[in-house]
Amino acid sequence: MLYSQNDSLNSSIKEKDTLKQSEFFKQLGNGYFPTKYFNFDLKYLIKYNQYEALRTGLGGITNDAFSKKLRLNTYVVYGFRDHRFKYSFGAGLRINEKTNTWINASYTDDLQESGSSIFLTDKRFFQLFEPRLLNISLFHKHTTRAVSIEHQFSPKIQTETQLALSYIVPTYNYAFEINGNDYETFHLSLLKTSLQWDPFSKFELVNNSYKEVKNGYPKFTLQYTKSIKDLSENNFSFYKIDFRTVHQIKHANNSLSELIIVSGITKGETPLTHLYHAYPNNLNKETILQRFSVAGISSFETMFFNEFFSDKLITAQFKHYFNPFDISSRFKPQLVLISRYALGDINNMERHQNISFDKLNKGYTESGFELNKLLYGFGLSFTYRYGAYHLPDIGDNIAFKFTFNLTL
Repeated sequence: MLYSQNDSLNSSIKEKDTLKQSEFFKQLGNGYFPTKYFNFDLKYLIKYNQYEALRTGLGGITNDAFSKKLRLNTYVVYGFRDHRFKYSFGAGLRINEKTNTWINASYTDDLQESGSSIFLTDKRFFQLFEPRLLNISLFHKHTTRAVSIEHQFSPKIQTETQLALSYIVPTYNYAFEINGNDYETFHLSLLKTSLQWDPFSKFELVNNSYKEVKNGYPKFTLQYTKSIKDLSENNFSFYKIDFRTVHQIKHANNSLSELIIVSGITKGETPLTHLYHAYPNNLNKETILQRFSVAGISSFETMFFNEFFSDKLITAQFKHYFNPFDISSRFKPQLVLISRYALGDINNMERHQNISFDKLNKGYTESGFELNKLLYGFGLSFTYRYGAYHLPDIGDNIAFKFTFNLTL
């Protein structure tokens, strides 16, 4: 009987250790290194881009052991080319656990890619390596004070509303002309509200909060942004509406099809920093080998950086993932077919001074394939640009790159 009790005790200890290890690797997979009260954020450790060169630092967020109602987050990074520290600190207070309602406040002094759009409700997606970041060169500095509220109307509907006051300084030669006045730096007061709807996902109530137990598709995200003129020195009045849908279909042969549609429109006095690009990922260099880099996950590989900007844009990206080739237990490469399309337009191009770019109103198309996981997460990508924006030199239409798909 004593042996049986000891055996049961040892089994219980092993089960607890297994649960601790499982939670540790889950946190690591989400990009955090957990400690007792503070989870270090791995995405700040090391990065590289064309403006900062090497960017490194530390950051993180408090966990439930610190408090279930109060969270603190911060990071500090340093760019070795621009010789400048960037940082952020913030706090959140949970006022309702079941609806996951938080009131947040933050202060940030950092860079952001011009022309990029970020949805407030995007869940954290951690990559050990962010390929497209290597090639980005067009950033603007921003100093931002923000307050926001997060709320779940239901497990399938998440919302966040934010008021952010920013002072923006482009790192490139740019002036925005409005009514005869040229603005090289500007203040913006932006009110954003974002909604994430996952109608086909399934959720369960665990410890008084909802957890997603089945990831269902399609998913929908909608965001509205309003620039409020004359609030805290805001220079311009404009609005933006952004929409995204993601759909995946799993086939009987273990292959997977994915369609991502992203659209956006902005009206009013919108500076280049808040226009749209189509997530280009091609370096502005002469030969294919000089442009050889790492392919992004959802970027246009043959579109040159800063080639197009739009105040209205829609992109569609289709991928079909074949079942990996079962060559051996360790070597299972995967073929992915890719096709991308973008259509955009812009009014009042003359407002954007000291920078040149084209309209995207003829429709941009590229197609190709990836052969992934050839060696330690690395693979190869080949993409071809055709249609209305096909270039005279055949080599300029080709993008041949590495892929990297290893995640923690």
